[in-house]
This record gives sequence, structure tokens and C-alpha cells, in this order.
Amino acid sequence: MKFFDHIDPGALDRRMWQLWFLALSTILVLATGLALMMYAVLFSKPVELTEGHFTTLFTAYCVLMPLLVGYLFDRHIVIKHLRRKIAEEEHQLMNLRFEARANLLDNLPGIAHFQDRLAMEFRRASRAEQPVSLVIVGVKPSVGRSNPAEATAVYGDAAKALTRKLRGEDSLYHFGQGAFAILLPRVQTSIAHRVVERLEEGLRDAAGPNGQFEFENRVTNYPDHVASARDIEKAVMDFLSETGRKHPPEQAAAPGDELQMKAISG
Repeated sequence: MKFFDHIDPGALDRRMWQLWFLALSTILVLATGLALMMYAVLFSKPVELTEGHFTTLFTAYCVLMPLLVGYLFDRHIVIKHLRRKIAEEEHQLMNLRFEARANLLDNLPGIAHFQDRLAMEFRRASRAEQPVSLVIVGVKPSVGRSNPAEATAVYGDAAKALTRKLRGEDSLYHFGQGAFAILLPRVQTSIAHRVVERLEEGLRDAAGPNGQFEFENRVTNYPDHVASARDIEKAVMDFLSETGRKHPPEQAAAPGDELQMKAISG
């Protein structure tokens, strides 16, 4: 039977239907043959058969039936094993995808890196009289995907979609619970809204037709909306509070860093 065990997993359903068709056809042939034999015995003249003919027919029948039953049983076992193997591979693939999404979220910088980069970009922008834009994105899993594993997968898909739409100089940060911030150096408010449209397009594609998550965003720009780095950071915290997310832990600043931030904000 090893020759017949080479079944393409992609054609498993087709092979199953072929097996059922063979079984039904065989049963139909046997039923038809039995009906003809009964008809011949009951309604026609008796047919003279020798003892050798009866022995040959009976032996052929006894050999054919076990072979047929054994073949159908063997095919059923093979297909069952293939289905189990496919299910295990799909489970492993889902675990690998989950690990990849979780690793992507873990590798994204958090609030500490965001504060450092914000201070640097704001200092450069204020000296060069250039704008700085911040896009805050909140992702919320849809109903039925609220358990931690599915939520992590949703956040990972959203992060991947956002990463694909960023420029080389843009920075993506993850504050936890599906809260993301994108720092856009030298980007005016009008351009930032165009970036948001591109980001929304990527998020809709990642959400899929079933809408595995919902999202909202907010644009904050210096100098159109805020006048200091502290105001930009406050906009992030306000967004987290309004959307029901916990504030990420802030990095403890050294005395020199605090004086530097006051000088930058002032």
C-alpha cells in the first residue's frame, strides 16, 4: 500500500470523495449482482452449474470482499493520519505566527525611548524652526478576540501594518494595550494627515474583511497644536486616558535630564 500512500495534502478532500464514490459504486454493483442472482433463481429456468463453478465463484467472492474492505479501511486510516498531520502543522504555524507577532511587539521601543527621541527631535526642530508631528494610534480587538493570546496577535498585525507604511526616518513606539505612537520629523500637519490616510489603509488591510480589530488615531503637531515637548507627551497620556488604557511607566530622569527637558520645553 505504500505506493498509494503518496497523497497530496492539498487534494485530500478530492481523494476522500473518490474513496466514497468507490465505496458507493462497489456497494451498488454488489447489490445489483445480488438482485440479478435472486431474480435468476426465482423467476427464470434453473441454470446448470457444476460443482467447480460454484467453488470458483464462492472463492472469488470470499477473496474479493476482504480485499475491498481492507483497502477501504486502509485508505480511511491514511486520510485520517493526513488530516491529523495537517492539523498539527496548522497549529505549529499558528504558534510560530504568534511568537513572531509577540517578538515584534517586544522589539518595538517603549515610553523611555520615546521620551529620549522626542527630546532630541524637539530640540532639533526648535533650533531649525521645523515642524514635528506625532500620530497616536489606538488598536482595539473586536468582540470575541479579547483573550490575551488573540489580543497579542491583533496588536502584532497592527504593528506590522504600521511598520510597512513608515518612512526611514519615522519612529514607531508601542506603549502597551494596542497604543502606538509614530514620530514624524519635519512633517507638517497637512502631510501628517496624508500619512494617517496611508496608515489607515494598511490597518484596514490588516484587519481583514472580518474586522479583527478597530482603530482610532490622533495627530499632534508642533508648532500648530503644541508649543513644547511636554505638551506632546501630555497629548499621548491624554489619549491613553480617554481610550481607557493605562499609562506606561515613565523612565526615571536624571537631574541633568530634567533640567534639559525644562530648557527644551521652555
